[in-house]
Amino acid sequence: MKVPRLWFARLAAAALIALPVTAAANAVYKASAKPPVVHVVTLQDMKFGPMPPHVRVGDTIEWANDDIFLHSATAADRSFDVELKPKAHMWTTFHKAGTFPFSCRYHSGMTATLVVAP
Repeated sequence: MKVPRLWFARLAAAALIALPVTAAANAVYKASAKPPVVHVVTLQDMKFGPMPPHVRVGDTIEWANDDIFLHSATAADRSFDVELKPKAHMWTTFHKAGTFPFSCRYHSGMTATLVVAP
């Protein structure tokens, strides 16, 4: 079966028109996407400091133990479990949205909830 040359010309023209439109759409998407952010949560005086208000998927929490005691940040669903020696720092990157209640394994009174938006 023979395909007319005009059909190929139209297909090539459509591809040339679509390429810049697709590139422009990708550039707009990349410009509007926010880069990941590192938020610091400090553990001090036997409590978790304030939770950052605008954590998004892809962001990282830096856990900073400014206390003299061993602590942990352990999610109720076990999605993260960070053990922090005194004066230590650890990091957790969040790959899914949700509400994450967590506590210290060593001190039952230390509890908090982190909210991660899409």
